[in-house]
Amino acid sequence: MITDPISDFLTRIRNAQLVHLPEIVLPYSKIKFAIAKILEKEGYVGRVEKIEQAKMPSLRVELCYPSGQPRIQMISRVSRPSRRVYAKSTELPRVLSDFGIAIISTPNGMMTNKEARARHLGGEVICEVS
Repeated sequence: MITDPISDFLTRIRNAQLVHLPEIVLPYSKIKFAIAKILEKEGYVGRVEKIEQAKMPSLRVELCYPSGQPRIQMISRVSRPSRRVYAKSTELPRVLSDFGIAIISTPNGMMTNKEARARHLGGEVICEVS
């Protein structure tokens, strides 16, 4: 049993990029799909899609390797089940001086730290990506 499915999702992406896999397939959940869609929109991964398999839906994520190097250099979980991290709109993290992104769970849904700052929304800091 996995106690933190988001950490598992991020670790699978990290490990797949280390061995240069073209895509990964993992168990589907709404929050993982939302995180993957943000990564797709920001250009960190290729196409993201929900696929229907025999019993349970899955999530397929294509990974990007421009010039032979993984597009995601660093991906780390910030808020964990044992330690939740919340931030106000004025205190949202700046990842690599805003060259990276932080994914925030706000009352208006999942979004990047830049979008949340522009909308004056705070929330739970899920992860940081650069």
